[in-house]
Amino acid sequence: MIAKIIFAFCLVAGTVAIHATGLTILLGSLMRSVSKYTDARLRRITWRIILFAWWLIVIHMIEIAVWGLFYWWRDCLPDAASALYFSGVTYTTVGYGDLVLPMEWRLFGPIEGLTGILMCGLSTASFFAVVSRLYKERIMAAED
Repeated sequence: MIAKIIFAFCLVAGTVAIHATGLTILLGSLMRSVSKYTDARLRRITWRIILFAWWLIVIHMIEIAVWGLFYWWRDCLPDAASALYFSGVTYTTVGYGDLVLPMEWRLFGPIEGLTGILMCGLSTASFFAVVSRLYKERIMAAED
C-alpha cells in the first residue's frame, strides 16, 4: 500500500511539474508577444485568447496521458485507449463510471480527480489573469 501511495504522490508531483512548466512557457511567450505588438485590436486579442486556451488544453491532455499511461503500464485497464479514456474522465471529474480501476488501485481515481481540479483551477486563474491583462491593454490603447 505504501508503494502505491508513493506512486500516486509521484504522479501528482509530475502533473504539477508539467503544468507549472507549461504555464511558465506559455505565459512567457504571451508576455513577449504582448510587449512586441502594441496592437490592441479585438481580433488580435481574440486570437491570443484562443491560442492560450488551446495551449492550456494541450497541457491538460499531456497530464491526462501521463496518468493514462501509468494505468496502462500497471495493467489497471485492458488497453491504452481504455486507460487514456478513464484518465480523461477522471481528471476532468466527469466520472462516467463505465470503467473502474482494480480494487488495489481504486485510490488513484480520487487522487487524479483532485489533481485535475487543482490544475484546472490553476488554468482558470491564469486564463482570467491573461484575459484581464489583454483587455486592460485594449482599454489603455483606446484612451491614447
